[in-house]
Amino acid sequence: MSQLKIIFLFLILSVFGPGLIAAAWAGPPEVPVKGMVTLVDLGANSCIPCKMMAPILEKLEKVYRGKAAIVVIDVWKTPDEGKRFNLRVIPTQIFYDKKGKEVYRHEGFMSEKDIVAMLNKLGVN
Repeated sequence: MSQLKIIFLFLILSVFGPGLIAAAWAGPPEVPVKGMVTLVDLGANSCIPCKMMAPILEKLEKVYRGKAAIVVIDVWKTPDEGKRFNLRVIPTQIFYDKKGKEVYRHEGFMSEKDIVAMLNKLGVN
């Protein structure tokens, strides 16, 4: 790896943390996350209900980091992901258990309370 790339990666890591590097370099996320309860939110940063959910998902990602994976995918930027998940409307939230089995799918805005209740039902505290 060239020195310029190393410097660039170091700067990104020091400013934004490891999550941004993983998102920027890894491509589409692997969903569900192996061995972890996973919530994948499929939406777009331009849709109104998606915008309303963004701060909720950001908060929950921090609260549940290491306990459950909260993955947000913008299907307008990555349209193949919509096909991959058989998406009909946005936003859509898909919950997977620790074994990677889809256990619940919700279409439309989902409140923080309802997301937390589903994570709790799947054994995440």
